[in-house]
Amino acid sequence: MPTPKRLPPLPRVTDILKLYGLRAKKQLSQNFLLDLNVTDKIVRCGDNLSGGLVCEVGPGPGALTRSILNTGVEQVLVVEKDKRFLPSLELLSDATDNKLIIHHGDVLDFDVEASCRDHVKPSPWEQDPPLFSIIGNLPFNISIPLLLRWLACIPKRSGPFAFGRTQMLLTFQKEVAERLTAPIGHHQRSRLSIMSQCWCDVKWCFTISGKSFVPAPKVDVAVVKFTPLVQPIINVHYNTLETVVKAVFQYRRKMMIKGIRLLFPDNPRLADVMLQSSGVDPSLRAQQLQLEHIERLCMAYEEVTTQHPHTTSSSCHQ
Repeated sequence: MPTPKRLPPLPRVTDILKLYGLRAKKQLSQNFLLDLNVTDKIVRCGDNLSGGLVCEVGPGPGALTRSILNTGVEQVLVVEKDKRFLPSLELLSDATDNKLIIHHGDVLDFDVEASCRDHVKPSPWEQDPPLFSIIGNLPFNISIPLLLRWLACIPKRSGPFAFGRTQMLLTFQKEVAERLTAPIGHHQRSRLSIMSQCWCDVKWCFTISGKSFVPAPKVDVAVVKFTPLVQPIINVHYNTLETVVKAVFQYRRKMMIKGIRLLFPDNPRLADVMLQSSGVDPSLRAQQLQLEHIERLCMAYEEVTTQHPHTTSSSCHQ
């Protein structure tokens, strides 16, 4: 395989910030990662980068973008909400013969499938992931909503996953990463743990000191890699899983019956019917539940709601 072509000499990212007078905006939850040694380490955790397409979320001044471009990718599509960074990104695009495609807009409104369709060769779901990845140093304020939105696309094989089992390499606050990767019984086990681990192999790659960012957040940051599973561990409808898990983890340190009752506020008796049907010990706490228990609870919930369609709480579906 030929050696990837390196970027031509460019101004340092710190000089770019000074040149354009760029500073992080607190209201956009911006923290710049400018150390190219760290950004290079991030991209080394990714698979299927060389010769493929990478969609980068929130590139900011473009430090991580430079590391991605140096891997030998075919093309990089960046989604940036803050128009202040467009000139520095255009500088990178010019330096790479337009290998960098810039989309100015909010990633929460961005149609990954439509924007990447002409650049990605799909890979059958049962085979290796496609030559397409999502990478991002995510702003803290959108990291969880964005991840949950993408996870919901996996069972439908839509959005980023219309092309196959697309891998994601994303940053999160360390505490959030602990929740994403928490095993059964861990004090950080949560709704987020179940939803991510049901649909993906979730790997904590490494931790980045908060001091590596500008401005430095008060917390450290973790790089987490998601690879969609060929088959979900819990084989139920996504909305059912989300509804049941959300209710159960409302009282994660108490007996789960308290959470189950939230599913049937107008008819608490159905919570007992659901638990009896599932065969799961009602004295278990949410953090103690095995994935098999969650699946049985979901199946019992679907059975009860089919028989009693007007008894569920609308708040549990939000």
